[in-house]
Amino acid sequence: MNLDELYQEVILDHYKRPRGVGLREPYEGESHQVNPTCGDEITLRVHVEGGTVADVSYENVGCSISKASASVLYELVKGASVEDSLERLGEFTELMNSKGQGEGDEETLEDAVAFAGVSKYPMRVKCALLGWMAFKDALVRAEAAVPTPGGGAEQ
Repeated sequence: MNLDELYQEVILDHYKRPRGVGLREPYEGESHQVNPTCGDEITLRVHVEGGTVADVSYENVGCSISKASASVLYELVKGASVEDSLERLGEFTELMNSKGQGEGDEETLEDAVAFAGVSKYPMRVKCALLGWMAFKDALVRAEAAVPTPGGGAEQ
């Protein structure tokens, strides 16, 4: 089995057996994103405790790439610090914008490196990034919901 076939198997596995699917509570941030090009949609919730992504839950409708990417996202960020999660988001975004030239660091991106081949197809990059953009937006919303010392939420 060559590397491309292995990557296809990883994506297929996450598509057929998605991790983290199903909206859960509690959560501080929620985001709904739509890919207008193809109609893929995701609603994603994030629960942060003490600077750690305690949970990510989502419901999505779309192609195998967008569904598998959300599953991989869940595995990469659940239990990680917010800082590490944002670094992985940055690395994955860079990989998706590499136009097939990037490989990604398997140590930090784990199964997400399987999407390296997707970066060759601009129309599919949006599918792969959909859940990640929802995650980023949900984190911003979660941060805004955290009360500051002295009362009130941050502005």
